[in-house]
Amino acid sequence: MKISAPRKGSLQYWPRKRAKKFLPRVNWNAIDSQKQLKGFICYKAGMRSAVAKDNTADSMTKGKEITMPVTILECPSMKIFSIRFYKYGKVVADVLNDNIDKEMKKKVKLPKKAIKKIEDIKDYDDISVIAYSQVKKTNLKKTPDMVEIGINGSVEEKLAFVKENLGKEISVLDFFEKGQLVDLKGLTKGKGLQGPVRRFGITLKSHKSEKGVRRPGSLGPWHPARVSFRVPMAGQLGMFTRTTYNNKIMDMGKAEDKFKGIKKYGDLKTDYIVVRGSIQGPSKRQLIITAPLRATKKQLKKELELVKIL
Repeated sequence: MKISAPRKGSLQYWPRKRAKKFLPRVNWNAIDSQKQLKGFICYKAGMRSAVAKDNTADSMTKGKEITMPVTILECPSMKIFSIRFYKYGKVVADVLNDNIDKEMKKKVKLPKKAIKKIEDIKDYDDISVIAYSQVKKTNLKKTPDMVEIGINGSVEEKLAFVKENLGKEISVLDFFEKGQLVDLKGLTKGKGLQGPVRRFGITLKSHKSEKGVRRPGSLGPWHPARVSFRVPMAGQLGMFTRTTYNNKIMDMGKAEDKFKGIKKYGDLKTDYIVVRGSIQGPSKRQLIITAPLRATKKQLKKELELVKIL
């Protein structure tokens, strides 16, 4: 009898170590959005169960009320920190915003004098903004989170959007709609040092085996006289950058005392978004919500009318 044992654990994500920063970088050129701003910074508040009426065509539960898990996200307003100009995919210049909050000035070292202005930049073919969240409006913390966000449209439309919103508060309600699909990018829960059984899913050895049960049978051949990176070994698990695709927005709006006393989070004070399903990370984790990278027909055709959140 031939024993078949395919290798355990995907090598798609390597090395398996903690991410360097909480908010990941995003390939904004790959994301197509109907609105001008392609993404937004949000914070995971927690999960609830929701009752919704299923209006999806050809669904087995059409016209009935179904219960589903939902995740509540708080999205405080953002402000533009700087404008980034590109030429042939490389950064040409960064122009700082003059009106920056005190909390942001404490976090980032700024030049004493503004080096360049928007009018000084002439040769460029793309524009993006570096925005920061006004997290001081929530119960979380004072230090803002900052990330680069892409803009939709031609170069002239991007420049007009930047000039119009420079110094203003940007709300998530202006760039996302109820019922649309979104992707959420961020870090998973950190689980620390874990063994190869939990980390890669290898099977337990026989109880009669020597030198351990929860470990691989062999670390490799004698030659080459070293351990390959492909061998499942103990190490860091969690705090990995992951993306949850095609989450449908069930509800969104101003908090206004709607969600109070969420476990390990508290009260929601600013704008919120409720998405179907679970999102990676613990409560209070910062995330980037973006337009969908690859929206599927199966998720697009689902029509769910939110009745109540339990």
